[in-house]
Amino acid sequence: MFILNRNTVIESEIDTVPVRNAIGMLERDRDKVLLKTEQKGGKIRLARGESGIPGNGIGEEQYVLEISSEEIRILAVDDLGWIYGLLFISQHYLGVQPFWFWMDQRIPQREQVALEPGMYRSEPFVVRFRGWFFNDEVLLLKWDYNDRDEGWRMAFEALLRCGGNMAIPGTDKMSRRNRKLAAEMGLWLTHHHAEPLGAEMFVRAYPDVKPNYMEHPELFQALWEQAVEEQKDYKVVWNLCFRGQGDSPFWSSDTTGQFDTPAKRGKMISDMVRLQCGLVRKKVEHPVFCTNLYGEIMELYREGYVSLDQDIIKVSADNGYGRMVTRRRDNHDPKVSSMPDALDPGMKGIYYHVSFYDLQAANHITMLPNSVEFVDRELSRVLENGGNAFWVINCSGVRPHVYYLDAIRKKWMGRSVDDAVQSREFARDYFQGEECVAECYRSYPGAMISYGPNEDDHAGEQFYNENIRLLAHQLLVDREHGCRALRWLTKDMDLGEQIRFLGALCGKGLDGLTALRKKCEDAEEMLRGAEEVEKGPTLGKAAADGSVSLQELFHNTLSLQSVIHEECAKGVVLFAEAYEAYEKGDYARAFVGFGRCAECFDRANERMRVAETGNWVNFYKNDCFADVKHTAYMVRKVMGLMRELGDNAWHDKWYREYCYAKEDQGVFLLLVLDNHMTDWDLYQVMKEQIK
Repeated sequence: MFILNRNTVIESEIDTVPVRNAIGMLERDRDKVLLKTEQKGGKIRLARGESGIPGNGIGEEQYVLEISSEEIRILAVDDLGWIYGLLFISQHYLGVQPFWFWMDQRIPQREQVALEPGMYRSEPFVVRFRGWFFNDEVLLLKWDYNDRDEGWRMAFEALLRCGGNMAIPGTDKMSRRNRKLAAEMGLWLTHHHAEPLGAEMFVRAYPDVKPNYMEHPELFQALWEQAVEEQKDYKVVWNLCFRGQGDSPFWSSDTTGQFDTPAKRGKMISDMVRLQCGLVRKKVEHPVFCTNLYGEIMELYREGYVSLDQDIIKVSADNGYGRMVTRRRDNHDPKVSSMPDALDPGMKGIYYHVSFYDLQAANHITMLPNSVEFVDRELSRVLENGGNAFWVINCSGVRPHVYYLDAIRKKWMGRSVDDAVQSREFARDYFQGEECVAECYRSYPGAMISYGPNEDDHAGEQFYNENIRLLAHQLLVDREHGCRALRWLTKDMDLGEQIRFLGALCGKGLDGLTALRKKCEDAEEMLRGAEEVEKGPTLGKAAADGSVSLQELFHNTLSLQSVIHEECAKGVVLFAEAYEAYEKGDYARAFVGFGRCAECFDRANERMRVAETGNWVNFYKNDCFADVKHTAYMVRKVMGLMRELGDNAWHDKWYREYCYAKEDQGVFLLLVLDNHMTDWDLYQVMKEQIK
């Protein structure tokens, strides 16, 4: 038997930064999982797979493990092959799962692992380029653990452990900042669909110059050339594109009027793509190219206005909810199919979301609101249509989305996934196989609120927060008209109809969300009493002993998300009820109703704070997208309006009515007896009297 223990050493004839980093990962795992011992351990040796020895014929990114009683030999032909081989040992022999850090995995310590001699050959991936886009990564920016880039290192490690080989390592400045680290971990780089070749945004480089290519072509091209020079020594899938400076169509900011037809817009995009190809080929041998058929560009491509060379991977995107149709933008929702076309020649791929930010109904701090089976069907059709060259998955801040990232890694490895199997495997890997946990994960998508007729029309937390803030603003500035930004959902309703419509949707779905939250609370109780793993550290730098109980882990992950959904949906219902009181002229009841609404969003925000334990201190501090706390702030502004409408100019009417004893209310010798109360202080008194 081969003995893997604390004294096992790793030797390598390959001396590259990515391989050294991966060796460091396995050495860390070895020292955390395996106890000190006097027994000699076997050797792990990294070698090149060459002709004439076992391992000949190893493919790109593949590896062979040859296990004898004395050593494990990892044979590969490139860095990623050796990296995947090392991480295979970590997962399958030491028990370190792909999301060990992000799920606070507790791993039982033991003295050694004994392995039967034999050979293991890795299976090829079904997708060539597989990666994550750390887009909308705001949760990572002010998280304490991310000081000194440790959070980013953990993110790239998780991607490698999932079999990923490519990253867009952040958005805008963050992507350029993280390029070096991602490359040193062994990953290919690619770019945001609005950043040609990963170049600096024009408006940042030239803030005083109008971002119009026709007026300043030399400035645009200089930025593109600089980007190629900066990345020419990395492994890069070069993104070719031409969009506007705000992730929007370039013609939306054009001042020349030259692009007033689809044909002119398509020709401009096609010309820019060819120009960018030429810039890369001057500096890079055998470059790999992709272009994103995103949003309006997909529409132009489908209509035949964009022409692309056959060696460019054509990347199409889902709508942000897992369905392969063009995204809804503002009130425009064409639902043009973005599924790769099997008859379209050339290489094809996808940009797919498990997290999305659209200021309407998407998910950012909670999981994708659609089922694993739905995702599996869409991704299976992608593969059937030849979309196997490139998958980049929008993962935003990783931790809220590990369940679906875990499902998709299995998909790009060639497996089919469904809710039943995925929930049980996830519970096995991170919750000791507790069936109560699996049941909660299975129940999650079915509890999400449906807001439309399509299978993917399920609400993330933005549905409650973005739309309540829009309605609050409309109430404050123009109560005579409906909110235009809500027409995607409510068509031409007036303001009152919009509020009632949103409240009714959330009211209809609230029982399901409450049932999910209760089911999660029941699971917490079961986990509290479950037998715990032999005490041993997580591999991160959590508490003093590093241990995180299963109950605490569940409380801070799925259970947290169930509370966010329930409290925010309840807040929407209360907002609608408060508005009804306003319509009736009962301003005091409306004031209290809006206060109760604000408290719902407060509770959701407070629950995020509770989840910031161990490694996760300040993880939700920068929740600036869903921004649940800002929703409460906006609702409090509406409370202030109700007070101005219902109280008097001296702010003593409600004060007397609700704070004075009845026998004192009619005495006006002194106007007030205390300092004027804030809205919130007054609400604390009034809510006890207005039920």
